[in-house]
Amino acid sequence: MSRVDFCGVSVTYGEFVAVEPYTDTVAPGEWVAMLGPNGAGKSSLLRAVGGLVGFAGGIDVDGAALAAMSARDRARRVAMVPQEPMIPGDMRVDDYVLLGRWPYVGRFGIESSGDRDVVDRVLERLGLTALRARVLGELSGGERQRVVLARALAQDTAVLLLDEPTSALDIGHQQQALELVAELRRDERLTVISAMHDLTLAGLYADRLVLLDEGRLVASGSARDVLTAERIGEVYDVCVSVERGSNGGVVVIPQRGFPVP
Repeated sequence: MSRVDFCGVSVTYGEFVAVEPYTDTVAPGEWVAMLGPNGAGKSSLLRAVGGLVGFAGGIDVDGAALAAMSARDRARRVAMVPQEPMIPGDMRVDDYVLLGRWPYVGRFGIESSGDRDVVDRVLERLGLTALRARVLGELSGGERQRVVLARALAQDTAVLLLDEPTSALDIGHQQQALELVAELRRDERLTVISAMHDLTLAGLYADRLVLLDEGRLVASGSARDVLTAERIGEVYDVCVSVERGSNGGVVVIPQRGFPVP
């Protein structure tokens, strides 16, 4: 398990400030869910950790600065499942998952038997062995989501970034995907940082919620502390009620009657 430290991290796109200086520590093995409306900065923070956007400030993994690492070294520490992954429709499942081994492939670009063994293990772990020879364009949405996750797991990192991992899935596959992440976090000893839209699911699965708005930190803590009707109404400009679930979770319920601007 690895620790991730944010020290005054900010992200800008030209003159637009997507994330104002953000400081936090994600403990080893913790699952932190970044929440907020569109444009809040949650995906920008994940992309900064994943090396997809530039940033000011510092991001360390176990005390090592990500900004000082090569792309290959960073990919050995952090794996990311993007919101809209590139999925070549004519590529086989096992070949796509093998792409996750690129940080370990030698200068001649030839995968080793050890790389193939990792792919076999990941496919079996995610129940994809029977699909290994299928091409990605033939798979269902839920199957493709598992394949993308398998590619990330093939990187064999201790930190997993998930950018809206359930946005394209129906409610059944959403729960299946998050249950799988929860199992993998426990079995593979992963630290997980996810950007999520569904407040109820985030509160159900993550250890800690971080609520952002317009690039600024609004609240951080448990679902019960962060997800209040008043705070959600202010940040999302909606009318909701919040109920406590029997399992200790929080259920956010939209209410009608909110005035249209």
